[in-house]
Amino acid sequence: MKVFVWRHNRKFHSWSMLNEPNVHHDFYTDAIAVVVAATVDEALAELAKEHGWIPEELKRIEPQVYELDKPKVLLQVVQGS
Repeated sequence: MKVFVWRHNRKFHSWSMLNEPNVHHDFYTDAIAVVVAATVDEALAELAKEHGWIPEELKRIEPQVYELDKPKVLLQVVQGS
């Protein structure tokens, strides 16, 4: 199994980014999806079951992929300053 992490930030979204992905139906600034699955297609299928996620748009973003074979830090978030 692998861990797939998608993150999309729209903080600086403007009209100059008309082709920017929109990965969730809700209005968002930062969207993060973390899924445990064997393949990226399986991970996207799981997200399709959840309310609001748009798998077609997530395909436009390369996820971070982590193998579950040894200890590692999967996510660190530091906000504000």
